[in-house]
Amino acid sequence: MPELPDILAYLTALEPRVVGKTLESVRLGSPFLLRSVSPPLSSAEGRRVAGLERIGKRIVFALPGAGAGDGDLFLVLHLMVAGRLHWRKPGARVGGRGALAALDFADGSLVLSEASTKKRASLHLVSGRPALAEFDRGGIEPLEASEDAFRRALQRENHTLKRALTDPRLFSGIGNAYSDEILHRARLSPAKWTQRLSDHEASRLHASTVSVLEEWNARLGGPARSTFPEKVTAFREGMAVHGRYGKPCPDCGSPVQRIVYAENEANYCAVCQTEGRLLADRAMSRLMHGDWPKTLEELEERKRQ
Repeated sequence: MPELPDILAYLTALEPRVVGKTLESVRLGSPFLLRSVSPPLSSAEGRRVAGLERIGKRIVFALPGAGAGDGDLFLVLHLMVAGRLHWRKPGARVGGRGALAALDFADGSLVLSEASTKKRASLHLVSGRPALAEFDRGGIEPLEASEDAFRRALQRENHTLKRALTDPRLFSGIGNAYSDEILHRARLSPAKWTQRLSDHEASRLHASTVSVLEEWNARLGGPARSTFPEKVTAFREGMAVHGRYGKPCPDCGSPVQRIVYAENEANYCAVCQTEGRLLADRAMSRLMHGDWPKTLEELEERKRQ
């Protein structure tokens, strides 16, 4: 799923292409993408894009009314897990290869694709700024919050650090990928409970959150100023642990581990983050019962048998 650095890169690339330009038409390749009925989607056509905004992992196109009788409209796009944006020539084809919609401008078409059989991406058109409030899950902006505000959000409920960082009610824009990177840099276990954090650990986690997100904003935002980001992925070269199961940790060289749950996974370094202990997910715990190795040494011994 595109997360905060990816969404900001999209916004950087989109701004010179669409802000101040007229949205000539909106074409749907799948009726399931559109999740609102009033106002009708056609009412967005012919309006100028006054600005772009981000709400969590959503991209918002501000479309002000042209006259006194026209209210402001907002087009809200949520890419979900597999949705991606592409800048194409005007009138680019919609349909086939997962292309779900196109926003047409004089100089090009913004095409939304979704590489998944589960169509989860969504498009809403709402009237008036108060209507945007329903899309705000309430999480604080991690790059704007003070350390105290960060700690309060983190410890509002007692969750694992992995779950807390990816909860949009607590933090805005952080997902599966960057939470792995944040926790690795902070040297904290994804399974540690938030209310058991020391003040020093909470401070370290805040600093790591800021540094990881700022680093990836710089890495992705720079190229986006000149080239539209076509290869947005959760697995990027240069990441320390996310998507690197079995590969060496860049800091200590031990193999990156993972725990799998539902449709997500947490990637971590046992040496750097869990004092050498292996974390067992529910599936493996049920399968192996008491035979699940507890340390890297036990795991290596199992492999040699």
